[in-house]
Amino acid sequence: MQRVAIVGPCGAGKSTLARKLGEITGLPVYHMDRLYWLPGWVEERRKRFDKKLRKVVETEQWIIDGNYSRTFHIRLPRADTVIYLDFPRHIYFRRVIWRIIKGYGRTRSDVSEGCVERFDPEFLKLVWNIPKKSRPGILSALQEYNGTFSLYTLSTPREVREFLQKLKIT
Repeated sequence: MQRVAIVGPCGAGKSTLARKLGEITGLPVYHMDRLYWLPGWVEERRKRFDKKLRKVVETEQWIIDGNYSRTFHIRLPRADTVIYLDFPRHIYFRRVIWRIIKGYGRTRSDVSEGCVERFDPEFLKLVWNIPKKSRPGILSALQEYNGTFSLYTLSTPREVREFLQKLKIT
């Protein structure tokens, strides 16, 4: 486990898992949101974002959390481990709402400085539609690159805790 990609819906806990996994393994952690978003929720130019991502992916050790399905072809072939947080909607949607309420007006550690938490109905709509819009693409990419990495599909917070506990023991 040297190059780990963590994918799944918003609010599933990708960034939290990445940080905890980084603490256990000592691997450097990169959040896709930090690479993509410039201060004030301004999107990075596509070529520049891809260049930043490729620079990380070309190194020998990393944990990268985030979906950005357009970049699966960059990350997944280099990953030796993929962790897919395949949580039910009621868990991750509730977590997103709570994250907005709890962090409103503040910047999370997994996004660029100046990207303050806000209420965005379009974002909530995107999160709600993940089972129809994003999940099929994730499953397709995991199947396309199957065999190039070890895949761990975790479907509940309990499975995530148990996964981390096993890593601490070994």
